[in-house]
Amino acid sequence: MKEDPIPTGGVTPAESLTDALGHTQHAKVLVDESASELSSIHTSLQHKSVQEGNSGTLQTALRRTQAVEEKVQEASDKLAKVTEALGVEVSERQELHQQLAELTEQESAARHAAMHDPLTGLANRTLFNDRLEHGLAQAKRLGLTLAVMFMDLDGFKAVNDTHGHDVGDALLQTVADRLRENTREDDTVCRLGGDEFLYLVMGANDTSTVASLAQKIIDCVQAPCRLSVGSVSIRISMGIACFPVDGDTVDALVKQADTAMYRAKREQTEFAFAR
Repeated sequence: MKEDPIPTGGVTPAESLTDALGHTQHAKVLVDESASELSSIHTSLQHKSVQEGNSGTLQTALRRTQAVEEKVQEASDKLAKVTEALGVEVSERQELHQQLAELTEQESAARHAAMHDPLTGLANRTLFNDRLEHGLAQAKRLGLTLAVMFMDLDGFKAVNDTHGHDVGDALLQTVADRLRENTREDDTVCRLGGDEFLYLVMGANDTSTVASLAQKIIDCVQAPCRLSVGSVSIRISMGIACFPVDGDTVDALVKQADTAMYRAKREQTEFAFAR
């Protein structure tokens, strides 16, 4: 079952502040340029006043340009303070945004770890039970059917004892990859623990459909695995329980599938239905 992505997009407060900071910096550049031009004009008027004498008109112009220059300089100083304050806030917002992103990532990783098997990456029993509980509620409400497959790898202990746990782990990972490749969109595959796996089949219309899927999974898993020690083959035993005929709760269906799996082992068949 695939998880829905988290929606993204839009302008964040930090981006808005960054835009405001850019506008403020641009405004300060313009004010500084104006102050420089006014200073140049004031200097030119002073030279002209010296050359032509201190006429009233020139003196008035000098006073006005000096007053305007002082106001522009004051505006530039205030803009500098605003720009500095905005820069600090932008930096703080960006740091908070980074911290939030890191915390969100850590939370997502922790949630994934709590719901998945660390060796294979498959769903663990907690997530499987949740999916099965949800599937049962949906099936009861809409009058649908579903099936639970309980799978066990025959001879896995011998592989571990002969080749070591690293090879055993590699074999489990290969089996998990093959199960994952055969998992349909609405189904869930789980590593229960050790060499045991569970598979939730949603929308199981009839036993023939479930049997066909079971055989496909078994054939895929039992194909020779290329590992570091060479080609290793493994057999699989499977028990199948169906809702509603074999139970209407999580525990009942898993137990019935487990019982059917052991019957398949005793009878040396690849899979067996609970009833």
